[in-house]
Amino acid sequence: GQRELLTLRTQSPAVIDRLREMVRLAGGLDDRGRLRPECQELALACLSRFGERLGDMRAESVRVVGTYTLRRIGQNSDFVRRAGAAIGHPVEIISGIEEARLIYQGVTCSSPAVAGSHLVVDIGCGSPELIPGRGPYTDAVACLLLRCVVLSPHAFPVATLAKPNFQA
Repeated sequence: GQRELLTLRTQSPAVIDRLREMVRLAGGLDDRGRLRPECQELALACLSRFGERLGDMRAESVRVVGTYTLRRIGQNSDFVRRAGAAIGHPVEIISGIEEARLIYQGVTCSSPAVAGSHLVVDIGCGSPELIPGRGPYTDAVACLLLRCVVLSPHAFPVATLAKPNFQA
């Protein structure tokens, strides 16, 4: 999980807190699309730490979203309920298109202004996004079901970047 608290000061965001942990939730999916218990516990512990940092923020200032893996397991899963309790805010499972829109907004709001068109590429765990746009507006979004986290151990078992691994 990753979180940055931003505050608007004269139209540009500024980071006021930073906490980053790698959970790789999609890597915890079993063959039936369920999260393995050990992965759930790792994620819930991470969300609890995030919840501690969010404790003094007003509820209307916080939006907690679930992406690829939570789309796979569904809004009504016990894990989603436990995740909301751990972080102290309800978890909203969003579409790949909304995920891409938010990623694009985050990149364009936190990067120096660039004239012309840009392409934002998010290589996520399960559904990488290609997001073209101009200024603060996206043109179109392509969400790819590549399952990077799931496929990486098979194609790169020892994390070696070699031609046969890329072909695989």
